[in-house]
Amino acid sequence: MAFGVFIHRSDSIYDDTPAERYQFPKQYLERARACVGDWIIYYEPRKVTGTRGYYAVAKVERIIADRTTSGMYLALIAPGSYLDFASPVPFSDEDGPIERGLLNEVGAISGRAQAAVRGLSSSDFNRIVAAGLADEKPLLPRTDLLIDEQIVREESAPFVFDEARERVSAIVSRVVRDRVFRRIVLRAYDERCAVTGLKLINGGGRAEVEAAHIRPVEASGPDIVSNGLALSGTAHWMFDRGLIGLDDDMRIMISRQANDPDSIRSVINATGRILLPQREADRPHPQFVRWHREHRFKL
Repeated sequence: MAFGVFIHRSDSIYDDTPAERYQFPKQYLERARACVGDWIIYYEPRKVTGTRGYYAVAKVERIIADRTTSGMYLALIAPGSYLDFASPVPFSDEDGPIERGLLNEVGAISGRAQAAVRGLSSSDFNRIVAAGLADEKPLLPRTDLLIDEQIVREESAPFVFDEARERVSAIVSRVVRDRVFRRIVLRAYDERCAVTGLKLINGGGRAEVEAAHIRPVEASGPDIVSNGLALSGTAHWMFDRGLIGLDDDMRIMISRQANDPDSIRSVINATGRILLPQREADRPHPQFVRWHREHRFKL
């Protein structure tokens, strides 16, 4: 087992779904196999406009041949392991490439930087994940949600680890994942409720909006921004209980089982659709919206 880097871009020509699978040609098969059972970091090339750099981490469960495309393979991602970084990490910092293993013996960037699949040292993995999980301006939960003192301590504690394997334990921590998920979703929606359109900040400087999973974690929903919505407490409650849902055009549907549909309509923003993030890749993915409509929304 070994850490690795998988290059992926939002406009990829490959059949990729980062939270589920990564498609690659046979030339990278042995490198990908080395990562089975271990963690990889997704990287978006510098030549991509608005590149996110190193932007997510995931665990490779297994490698299979792609039966739909000759000569191609799929790295299947372990369910629930994918996590976007709270802060995307640029290719270089003040000391040069943050992935030090790309430097050759004379200190220049080697040809390895062009490899779509490559190994990653423990020290480089540790450095990149530390930067990715760091959050200079954490979006803390609303005051009334801070019930468990242990959660409060973990939410506010800085990420300080000495070893890459210790950092892996942070990646799988539900507390850490919830914190990061909240950051990426609220950032995508500008801290504004997608249903009401309201952006309310309380006296403590916290956004009065929550990060909701469209397909919940307990139903194998991933911690990926396209599986998230920024919702006010009331909208979140209604969405989770299936009193409101979304059609394929992102119009807000009201359940016929709602006992006060007129009041629900009164809090929905004037467009009748959810407010969407600017980046297309951050918008709700149709497969998650469809799942919610089929398994949660009450007709």
